[in-house]
Amino acid sequence: MQSFRTEIENPIVEKDIIDLANKIEMFHNGKIDEEKFRSLRLARGVYGQRQEGVQMIRIKLPYGKVSSEQLRRISDVSEEYSIGRLHITTRQDIQIHFVDLNRTPELWAELEQSDITLREACGNTVRNVTASETAGIDVDEPFDVSPYAHALFQYFLRNPISQELGRKFKVSFSSSDADTGLSYMHDLGFIAKIENGIIGFKVMLGGGLGSQPRHADELYSFLPADKIIPLMEGVVRVFDRYGERKSRAKARLKFLLKDLGLEGFKALLEEEQIAIPVKTFPIDAAAYPKPRIAGAVVPEVEIKDQKAFENWKSTNIIPQKQEGYVAIGIKVLLGDFYLKEARALADLVEKYAASEIRLSLRQNIIIPYVKVESIPFFYTELEKLGFTEAGYNKGIDITACPGTDTCNLGIASSTGIAAELERVMKVEYPDYINNPDVVIKISGCMNACGQHNMANIGFQGMSVRTKAKLVAPALQVLLGGGNIGNGEGRFADKVVKIPSKRGPEALRIILNDFDANGNGLSFPDYYAEKEQMYFYDLLKHLTDVENLTPEDFIDWGNSEEYVQAIGVGECAGVVIDLIATLLLESEEKIQNAEATLENGKWAASIFHSYASMVNTAKALLTAENVKTNTHISIIKDFDEKFVASERISLVGGFENLILQINKNEPTQEFATQYLKDTKEFLKKVQIFRQAELAEV
Repeated sequence: MQSFRTEIENPIVEKDIIDLANKIEMFHNGKIDEEKFRSLRLARGVYGQRQEGVQMIRIKLPYGKVSSEQLRRISDVSEEYSIGRLHITTRQDIQIHFVDLNRTPELWAELEQSDITLREACGNTVRNVTASETAGIDVDEPFDVSPYAHALFQYFLRNPISQELGRKFKVSFSSSDADTGLSYMHDLGFIAKIENGIIGFKVMLGGGLGSQPRHADELYSFLPADKIIPLMEGVVRVFDRYGERKSRAKARLKFLLKDLGLEGFKALLEEEQIAIPVKTFPIDAAAYPKPRIAGAVVPEVEIKDQKAFENWKSTNIIPQKQEGYVAIGIKVLLGDFYLKEARALADLVEKYAASEIRLSLRQNIIIPYVKVESIPFFYTELEKLGFTEAGYNKGIDITACPGTDTCNLGIASSTGIAAELERVMKVEYPDYINNPDVVIKISGCMNACGQHNMANIGFQGMSVRTKAKLVAPALQVLLGGGNIGNGEGRFADKVVKIPSKRGPEALRIILNDFDANGNGLSFPDYYAEKEQMYFYDLLKHLTDVENLTPEDFIDWGNSEEYVQAIGVGECAGVVIDLIATLLLESEEKIQNAEATLENGKWAASIFHSYASMVNTAKALLTAENVKTNTHISIIKDFDEKFVASERISLVGGFENLILQINKNEPTQEFATQYLKDTKEFLKKVQIFRQAELAEV
């Protein structure tokens, strides 16, 4: 613990890391129940792996920007605590695997020395803020969205309103109408716009993937940039209070939008306005750090294979709006690369570019600010690292989540089938190396971390059962999804489910038909023309599971027979008093309210008090086996079960007491009174609980 105190300058971060270490110890000693500990560690980027006893660590990298120093730090940490493999995610994070839970606090402490956080990389929080990987260099962008994405990231990091949501909350920024940030599938998506000389955004609300994808609604056709943070605070507050909490399958914002309708949601959003501490939040884009271009002169090089070089240039060079510069796209197979490549890349961009790389939504890497005359030199250097495969963001560039390799939720292999499909594409469909119109994505389960249901051609890991009750790995084939632009997109249709080993044959049938009959259309347009049943008929013969061979029962990348198994998390090993734990948490939240009040953070103190009251009410309702699915249901049910029946005396009722939060401005006076009310409420409940236990 002491080492954390001496090495970390930021006292807030220091406290966070020490708190994680203390909670790990309490978990091992059975003082925190498994579910609560899971929530706490996930909010700190620590995710249980499929393999027992080790963790996946997700490193939060806002909009995928990574400096040379940060890349070296991540490499050093991976070498010390993990297995040396870095995995780029579809949300521009980096994951490392097989980490000992007990070492996660010191791992985090080392990362923070280079301003890298794990905080809220997982869990029911505001997740990593993603953005177009070409932000700042995009030839079509009206302005650089990076400062706005960064400001939003900073505002919500450790913000009390977004620490214990009912489910995760995802935000994206798109640098142009091409919508490369995929706004239509996010809880909140922002697309850069300028109207009448004012910088702002088109705002999309309530999109999502998963087993039931939903296209986001247009909330604003244009919102000035100084309004985006107050807007998001209001959206998060409504989601926190009204969003589902019990059933994970219905807990995303998209389901709340579906239930309330856009107008109903807007009405609740309006009710929250008085509680939001800032009505405008100007973002000083001019203060955002400018890129520092290295001045080193590149050595003269000789290109040995000119044809390969020209082929690579045709697919992997990205135009840049800054004259004299280009960006280089690096195709990273399955998003996995290793320490040798990472460190060499850090040195290369520091000496000859702008000391940064960008991670893309398709699990690739971009090097911005490469001088045009330096392209041959970069090619030769990247070639030494195995980073010159052509086809960046083209048809042969397949996206896949980790699937059953490490993920607890994986049903079938996604990385194994992805590697095989890439091989098929390279060998049998070499022309697709220049085709940007076919996007293939793979997920190992319905949760869509590989974004399969927004792909032109998508595969989802499943299982199939024969009449003899034998189980084999399978793939759901989805077709026709795609990004249209400016907040519009299509979700793919489920066409057929086939044994996994038939995935390559399915791909061949689809592409052969497209090549023969596409007539110059993009794949999504071709699919829309032919429609679902046409492709069902094409692929139906692959669905027969009564003629499986022994090979069909072995998943891609495996040698043993397939067993459907969804991993489980850690076990605390003891039974604890859940009600007592909830009430203890209420006391902790009151301590947080006191600390933030003392520091002059009125809005934060008010929210901590609110969270304590909700938690306290939840404790008693849990004791009575009453569902606690949403905050608003907790509030109303507490009035019905305890106040109306006069089991607990509250003048005016609990709803009037707690919902003062959205009827008062966040002033010092109100924060002080609200904290006092919170303490009195907890005391009443504790007395009630003690009397109740004494009667048992």
